[in-house]
Amino acid sequence: MSREIASYVIIILVGIVLAQHLNVVVSGSMEPVFYRGDVVVIEKTNFLGIQEVNPSDLKVGDIIIYHANWFPEPVIHRIISIQTGSDGQTYYVTKGDNNPKPDPSLVSTSQVQAKVVSLGNQPLIIPKIGYITLWIRGL
Repeated sequence: MSREIASYVIIILVGIVLAQHLNVVVSGSMEPVFYRGDVVVIEKTNFLGIQEVNPSDLKVGDIIIYHANWFPEPVIHRIISIQTGSDGQTYYVTKGDNNPKPDPSLVSTSQVQAKVVSLGNQPLIIPKIGYITLWIRGL
């Protein structure tokens, strides 16, 4: 009986950890790489005190998730250039692949929440299963 309970606890914990490494795409700004309702696999900048990805190590071409001051939801866009500000800090210029222009403001390393995991040049995506979450959240 206790072995069975331990198995359930482990399954639940693994599920919680996995769920924290998935993010639902809420817009079409990154089409055709991924679409609204797709789920992307991510590495977080801070997961329970563990730094899975260092924002300072990001490079042009990486797809990141960041807190934008111009949009209420976290934004998933590609880094198209890297700049050093007058304060000596690193800033990223980001853009959705399907957008005509870069995002309206620079992204500081402190705004970066996560990086989308890629194999080669292909991000890890679970197509369409995020629509349920979007529907529940009213997005």
